[in-house]
Amino acid sequence: MLAFDGNTAPYLLYAYTRIQSVIKKAKDMNLDIGISICVSEIAEHNLALHLAKFADMLVVATHECYPHYVAQYLYNLASFFMQFYENCPIIQVEDVACQQSRLALANLTAEILKTGLEELLGIQVVDRM
Repeated sequence: MLAFDGNTAPYLLYAYTRIQSVIKKAKDMNLDIGISICVSEIAEHNLALHLAKFADMLVVATHECYPHYVAQYLYNLASFFMQFYENCPIIQVEDVACQQSRLALANLTAEILKTGLEELLGIQVVDRM
């Protein structure tokens, strides 16, 4: 239940705090978070595609009264983000447009994780673990 890997709340919270760390570092370096997303790597594609399914998942989860759909979506989102984080440098990439796009992907992931955890599942997020 308290493991940092697998389908657990700490794993989801860890993904959120990892993103917050990246965003804080970007802000400290005066880097801009982009408003547009361009996808060039498979890990970016997988993450962006999963992010796009959030609204559809909410419709199904509320219509069917299945909150576990939200939990499963968030776990998959955290998994896709971790793959993205491991395979696609966010801050260290030299192309500014790519950097801003990846920061935007990370930021959107954090927003959806926070919404899903706090607003839908009642799990308070933290900025540091």
